[in-house]
Amino acid sequence: MSSVWRVAELVGAEFETPTARTLRIRIPGLHGHVAGQHVDIRLTAPDGYQAVRSYSIASALPGDELELTVEELADGEVSPYLVRGIAVGDQLEVRGPVGGWFVWRPSDEGPVQLIGGGSGVVPLVSMARAHAAMPNTAPFRLLYSVRMPGSVYYKQELAKLEQDAASPSRSHTSTRGRHRRTGLSPRGGSPRTR
Repeated sequence: MSSVWRVAELVGAEFETPTARTLRIRIPGLHGHVAGQHVDIRLTAPDGYQAVRSYSIASALPGDELELTVEELADGEVSPYLVRGIAVGDQLEVRGPVGGWFVWRPSDEGPVQLIGGGSGVVPLVSMARAHAAMPNTAPFRLLYSVRMPGSVYYKQELAKLEQDAASPSRSHTSTRGRHRRTGLSPRGGSPRTR
């Protein structure tokens, strides 16, 4: 963990939903992270006012780049800028990666059941990505709930993971709008829904 503020550059961005955007940032001197960690982002206004917010890391990338997915809050101080204002090439102040309690390491051999809703899926996707990139064969499941079907983050990637038998299985449901349930069991077993 680093308690030092560093300057990061936005090197890519993509909307996941109309109100959520994945940001790829480069942090010189970063040497990877553990799936499940987060970073702190600090914005400073021209008058010196500062706002700091924590964002979970979505990526499982080694090296000096991280992906963060940010949900815009209508009354937020930081999220509207990160979702609508920042552009590729802009810089941010970043501290971290931070956290070590809720993480997944490739050496973890036990079965994993992850449960998350809405933007809470971000660190879970980091773990799923890390698991898929490693030769770890432990059962790995993700249950993901959203309010509306159009609110799903990483929709195409999660659908691809569903089709790949070596990747985590996923169950997805929405709590409002048209209800949809998808369930897969690891290694070709039959799905169960209750």
